[in-house]
Amino acid sequence: MYKLNLAFFNAAILLVGSVLFASAAEPVQPISTPLQWTSSDVLVKPVTDETHSIVSIKDPTVVHYDGLWHIYATAYSTSARTWNMVYLNFKDWSEAANANLYYMDQNPNLRGYHCAPNLFYFRPHKKWYLVFQSQQPQFSTTDDISKPETWSKPEDFFETRPTSAPRLWIDYWVICDDTHAYLFFTGDNGRMYRSRTTIEDFPRGMSDPEVVIEGARFDVFEGGMTYKIKGANAYLTLVEAIGPARYYRAWISDKLDGEWTPLTGADTWDSPFAGINNVDFAEGVTPWTRDISHGELIRDGYDETMTIDPDHLQLLFQGRDPESGGRYELLPYKLGLLTQKH
Repeated sequence: MYKLNLAFFNAAILLVGSVLFASAAEPVQPISTPLQWTSSDVLVKPVTDETHSIVSIKDPTVVHYDGLWHIYATAYSTSARTWNMVYLNFKDWSEAANANLYYMDQNPNLRGYHCAPNLFYFRPHKKWYLVFQSQQPQFSTTDDISKPETWSKPEDFFETRPTSAPRLWIDYWVICDDTHAYLFFTGDNGRMYRSRTTIEDFPRGMSDPEVVIEGARFDVFEGGMTYKIKGANAYLTLVEAIGPARYYRAWISDKLDGEWTPLTGADTWDSPFAGINNVDFAEGVTPWTRDISHGELIRDGYDETMTIDPDHLQLLFQGRDPESGGRYELLPYKLGLLTQKH
């Protein structure tokens, strides 16, 4: 009897130890995967006027502030033959299609090539920042995002081009923790890069970029975005990849200057974070895109922490008619909204 109980005790100890070891080796993911999404119909379309011949709306950045949704996005004008930006706001997503577009080149400070915006409120300065691609990373500031004519003259983050920057650095993203501000970007070359400066020095003093995620060119392509996950000691990075269509892959880290590891079940074409393989269209909506391309998750707030709620995920994204083709700048991208299924 004594031997039987001892054997049982030893087996129990081994079982508990195995569970503890497995728990230590395999921490619970801060986002449940695999993900499933429902897509809206097209919400925002390009609108042409007398001086702007616009063929696409893409690369959106979005916040909910003071009772309104505010969107800044890229537009390509065939009349100006360059990328610039547009602004719109509305109270409810059902109103998005009828919202007026403000063409950002009407602001004298923002004429010419500026695109791929990233919007946030920087609490230490009590100002809004709009970060964008010019080609180098630049920023403007304002006290009122509902007045796009008030954005300041663009300023560079870097005094000179860093030697470690890729040939084509694009799609800039700023996020802050308690001590530092980080500038992430991609290069259409299989790499995502990171620079940083202190909160006190921001927006000055960015360090030389270093590679933080690397893979095949089309597996780590562009359209990167990084978020703090609400209720978890974790961060999420999404980067657009290209397979049979465009889709998003995901990585996680416990700190912004840490190592990034793929989010299991959300980092391949067959099982993406967001892609046509895990997106259905809402009832009555004719499937209007196969690309789930450059977008932004809806944030739980609007400040520099870039926080998201993992239990209520939505992704504002760009898509296009699968039958469309031709030169990239002429592709007819429009905006839609993904909502996570539970």
